[in-house]
Amino acid sequence: MKMGKKKILVIEDYLNIVEILSIRLKSLGYDVIAAYDGKEGLNLARREKPDLIILDVLLPKMNGYKVCRLLKYDAKYKHIPIIMLTSRESQSNEELGRETGADEYVYKSDHKGSLLKLIQKYLKAVTA
Repeated sequence: MKMGKKKILVIEDYLNIVEILSIRLKSLGYDVIAAYDGKEGLNLARREKPDLIILDVLLPKMNGYKVCRLLKYDAKYKHIPIIMLTSRESQSNEELGRETGADEYVYKSDHKGSLLKLIQKYLKAVTA
């Protein structure tokens, strides 16, 4: 069982969102690492093995669905909770996110409170 701060990987190409999430999550005591495209995010996830991943859908180089599928269908990483954070608000996109293995699907327009609650829910489960 690892001790210390929980590590969250944010994979998001929009710098403002990364900065806002990083400030917020660090203030809550989490370590935050960030990637700005899908390939970089996938490599960072494999190298750092974060406790939780916040993943955008629309990313350069590799979209979030593919990143999610590659992690969730790999026995070494499938246990890492993935919360998809997207501006694509539709039932079909949400279903696609779940089909690729995302644990949760949160809309950017609604992420303020629900995202933090989900992070705490999953990270409490990891420590329990």
